[in-house]
Amino acid sequence: MGRAVGLGLAMLAFWMVLSGSLTIEHSLLQRFAIGSCVLVVYITRRMDFIDSEGLPLNLGGRFLGYFPWLIKETLKCNVTVAKIILNPGLPINPRMTMFRSGQSTDLGRFIYANSITLTPGTIVTDICEEGLQVHCLTLADTQGEEDEMNIRVTRVEGSS
Repeated sequence: MGRAVGLGLAMLAFWMVLSGSLTIEHSLLQRFAIGSCVLVVYITRRMDFIDSEGLPLNLGGRFLGYFPWLIKETLKCNVTVAKIILNPGLPINPRMTMFRSGQSTDLGRFIYANSITLTPGTIVTDICEEGLQVHCLTLADTQGEEDEMNIRVTRVEGSS
């Protein structure tokens, strides 16, 4: 029941952000939004789609603490990739490598894979039992940040 309420509140908040106005004139639209949210929650509950991965409320503040770090790392990698592109020598050494994954759930591996893909110069090409297969632009992309990101995502997931 808590996930259903969370889903309804998240959808209603999203609608309010997109509408841009919460005046009395919009009261009919607000009723429509509430009704729509209730209907969608009812249908998703009947279809048994509300689960811990579809609405990961258990991540809560841990993800909010991880997100600024991910933004910082993405910006750092953007600068690095821009330097590589602007350098006439193009010091690139593309390669495929395996990153080990310490996450125990599909959601944790999903967050880890997307975090790697968001960082410029790297893209996850496969998720397998041994870890993640990653295409890296340079040799430096294969070292250092992987371990820290793995630890941080495992913390977000709640496995450690």
